Amino acid sequence: MKIEPICKPQSAVWEPAVQQKAFRQLMNAFAFPGSLETLLPEVQERENNLLRLILATLTDGAVTVADPHHLIDDQDWAKLETNKEAPEKARFIVARGDTAPIFSPALGSLECPEMGATVILNVTYIGRGEALVMRGPGIQSEKVIACSGLTPAWLNKRSEWNGAFPLGVDMILFDTARVIAIPRTTRIKIKEGQSWDM
Repeated sequence: MKIEPICKPQSAVWEPAVQQKAFRQLMNAFAFPGSLETLLPEVQERENNLLRLILATLTDGAVTVADPHHLIDDQDWAKLETNKEAPEKARFIVARGDTAPIFSPALGSLECPEMGATVILNVTYIGRGEALVMRGPGIQSEKVIACSGLTPAWLNKRSEWNGAFPLGVDMILFDTARVIAIPRTTRIKIKEGQSWDM
C-alpha cells in the first residue's frame, strides 16, 4: 500500500518557523506602510494558503475572527482554534476587497485604542491596477502602490472609521502572493485617472 506524502506547501503554514518569519514580514509591512512583502513561496502553491498563513501567524484562541464572506475553510477554523464573532465585535475581520462593507467594525476606545479591529482584505492583485497614494509615519514623502480588486467603498469607510484617532482600524491587503499593511496612521487616497502595472 502506497501512502501519499503530506503536501509540504499546506503543512508549512502551520510550522512555527514559517509563522515566525511571516510575523517579522508582517511587522515590517506595518512599520513601512505600502511596502510589498512576499510571504514564503512554499505556501503560495495552494488556494487560500496566504490567508491561512496570515491568520495562523496573527491569531490564537484568545482573539476573535469574523468571516462575513466565508473565506475561511471549515478545516482551517478547527486548526486556528480561534473564536468566531460578528464583524462588529471581532478583533480580526477577513473580507473580500471587491465587496463593499456592510458593517461597522470595533474601533477601540480612548482607554484601549489597540482594541480596534484589523481588517484583512483579499484583493485581486497588488502591483497592478488603480494607484493608491499613501502618506504618514513610516513613509518618506509619499508611497504609491497599485492595487486591483479593491472597491473605493473600503477606503471611504476606512476614512470614516479612522476619523477620531487613535480610534480606528488597521488593514492588511493580500493577493495570492503578497501583502501590504495600512495602519490607521496612514492617509490614503486613489490617484484619480491613474493605473499602474508594477
